[in-house]
Amino acid sequence: MTVTTDLVSYEDALATYDPVMGLEVHVELGTKTKMFCGCSTELKQDANSQTCPTCLGLPGALPVVNEIGVESAIKIGLALNCEIAEWCRFARKNYFYPDMPKNFQTSQYDEPIAFNGYLDVQLEDGEVFRVEIERAHMEEDTGKSTHVGGATGRIHGASHSLLDYNRAGIPLIEIVTKPIEGAGERAPEVAKAYVAELREVIKALDVSEARMDKGQMRCDVNLSLRPHGREEFGTRSETKNVNSLRSVERAARFEIQRHAAVLNGGGTIIQETRHFHEEDGSTTSGRIKDNAEDYRYFPEPDLVPVAPARTWVEELRAGLPEMPRVRRNRLREEWGVSEHDMQSILNAGAVDPIVATIEAGADSAAARKWWMGEMARAANESGKALDELGVTPVQVARVAELVAKGDLNDKLARQVFEGLLAGEGTPDEVVEKRGLKVVSDEGALTTAVDEAIAGNPAIADKIRSGKVAAAGALVGAVMKATRGQADAARVKELILEKLGVEG
Repeated sequence: MTVTTDLVSYEDALATYDPVMGLEVHVELGTKTKMFCGCSTELKQDANSQTCPTCLGLPGALPVVNEIGVESAIKIGLALNCEIAEWCRFARKNYFYPDMPKNFQTSQYDEPIAFNGYLDVQLEDGEVFRVEIERAHMEEDTGKSTHVGGATGRIHGASHSLLDYNRAGIPLIEIVTKPIEGAGERAPEVAKAYVAELREVIKALDVSEARMDKGQMRCDVNLSLRPHGREEFGTRSETKNVNSLRSVERAARFEIQRHAAVLNGGGTIIQETRHFHEEDGSTTSGRIKDNAEDYRYFPEPDLVPVAPARTWVEELRAGLPEMPRVRRNRLREEWGVSEHDMQSILNAGAVDPIVATIEAGADSAAARKWWMGEMARAANESGKALDELGVTPVQVARVAELVAKGDLNDKLARQVFEGLLAGEGTPDEVVEKRGLKVVSDEGALTTAVDEAIAGNPAIADKIRSGKVAAAGALVGAVMKATRGQADAARVKELILEKLGVEG
């Protein structure tokens, strides 16, 4: 859609105002069953087939807390350096909307399971920015509304709506930051870096796949501006359900420019939710934002309080994996790459594939070369993630092994990857089917070299006169004759031997 919103330049906005952000990230947990009932969390089913009286809110149905959901919440809290509550409870967040059949959401309000933490994030130039965490609390997801008949897919203009409650009740952890101040012009970059690092933490904990493109992790970007020198926060807007790292950054940047234009024009910022539009990076108004008291929170009477034993919490703490930032720094030193290169590897989603390829037998340089070269190029062209290409670390390691053994050169290896991406089988099968093995038969190479010398007498004379660099032209001729399947270094050696010139 085309949105015409008054904006000021980003530079002019930052010349007058300080941005203050708050980021709310919802993470869908990878449990097998829902948060308060035994229904499956598998969403690839017919609409409303994964429901029961509890998640439909039918009279007399009672919820039971998912223990794995609680465990996952504690792990997330510990990884974010939070305090873990000794005693907490659920609350009812009351609102009337058709995607929640109970007419309330079971969540946590003033007594979250984890609170008062932080996450250090590294920006692209290496600067580390600490984002303070207010809370991480447990709740359930809502159902899915599909609005039919309108032009935008939203309720406005639709002729009717369809409701699927399969998602209602799936466990969520909501992670809320404290107000993020002091980022200045880098506020959008900080927002993106925070969500990226949080995603890596969640994946490392193995509590969710955290796929933003699949709705398993989504971010609400709260933003306000205040004039330089003022302590009081401005009125905030809340851009809802932003589902990519790039979009988090764009949403924050757009709202900074929009707020500044409104304030510069003497207008007033409305506290509201807003929709983000991927096609142009803009936001549009959603609804006036309710305050907490409008939800009429009260303790959930059907669930007992959650009181995790300290011994359990410490067991979970002791079992936490190496945190992503620590792991990246270790790998960066082991691989001998710069922070910039490591950031590029991270941005490409290549850290885990490279590690797995090294574990499969490749050296780190070869693993990085192929994942950041051929594989990253294929991912960009197809719009897929690296792990969706269908090429495994074991296969990449095998190609690297064939190159190291001299059975393939780089040009031939790239053709092998083409075959792998096309689903033509294993690396060895692709080599066999396409006839890609390096020509190592000395007789065949000698014949090709003789033909190249005979066909290029002027170049041969230059080489005999001491101009060794001219040998490159003959090497090229041999490589062409062998369809790129000769060992270029060996070809050059043979040429110089034939012409009686020392390399």
